[in-house]
Amino acid sequence: ASAIKNLARIGSPHKSTMMRKAPVFALSRAACRHFSATPRASAIKNLVVIGGGQMGNGITQISAAAGINVNMVDVSEELLSKSIANLDKSIMKTFKKKIEKGEMNQVAAESQKDEIMSRIKSFTSAEKASETADLVIEAVPENLALKQKIFSAIDKVAPASCIFATNTSSLPIAEIGATISRKDRFGGLHFFNPVTMMKLLEVVKGPETSQATFDAMMAYGKTIGKATVKCVDTPGFIVNRLLVPYLFEAIRLVERGDATKEDVDTGMKFGASHPMGPFELADMVGLDTCKSILDGWSAKHPDVELFKPSPMLNKLVAEGKLGRKSGEGFYKY
Repeated sequence: ASAIKNLARIGSPHKSTMMRKAPVFALSRAACRHFSATPRASAIKNLVVIGGGQMGNGITQISAAAGINVNMVDVSEELLSKSIANLDKSIMKTFKKKIEKGEMNQVAAESQKDEIMSRIKSFTSAEKASETADLVIEAVPENLALKQKIFSAIDKVAPASCIFATNTSSLPIAEIGATISRKDRFGGLHFFNPVTMMKLLEVVKGPETSQATFDAMMAYGKTIGKATVKCVDTPGFIVNRLLVPYLFEAIRLVERGDATKEDVDTGMKFGASHPMGPFELADMVGLDTCKSILDGWSAKHPDVELFKPSPMLNKLVAEGKLGRKSGEGFYKY
């Protein structure tokens, strides 16, 4: 994921984009307040995705493919241009098998791709992008201060009915939303990488998330074709709470010299029917991401043995060996 800095500043939308104007209704002030403050499950038509990295791109793609208008935010036109190019390629890739099977021709694929891309606009200002949003999803690196800064900035300009959601995999929902006024309209939407392929979406209800907000987030998940599971604000939610300790137990096994990484991966693939071993999986997730998650848990729960840092992993991350995305992690690619 690209680093997101200074999103609190006022910027301008991508030169080739125009903001859609919201329809005006003749309603009483009381009716307007009720209408705007209550999240509605069917109301997610305009989405903002903050962060144009791997996760943000995936969320943008599946949402636009589901018919939702998406404003994608990153810190520079250069990064946005790169994200748009990646989206264009990724969308065509989803049609590749259909073309090969004769279920779709190239012209039809290009037409559908163009239709999806037409729903995606790019912005360098999170505030400007959020002015007409029904839902904002933050997908930036796991940095609490950065996430709080982003949500505090858009809290001042987003519509009262707008729901805020974080894609965090490790930070407490309550802490991320501590600085905003709409705590009842704040929760977690935890996607899995790669977003376009992984079916699961963890929908996280924070301590102050209203039932209406939670229902709207669940409905959004179903709209984009995800299998949704209900989670509470606990470290790692469901999947990572089980998965991350498993990955680190595998690393510790090798650190102690009890097995090789190759044998551990082979054992879990052929002994437990896992599609890939823990070292292969860690490389796919990103070793920096694995380290960030465990570091956060360890800081919060220093006495929990399962959350202790790994010297082997820390060394690889310090050397820039982050897994598949850098060309080398536990394995070379």
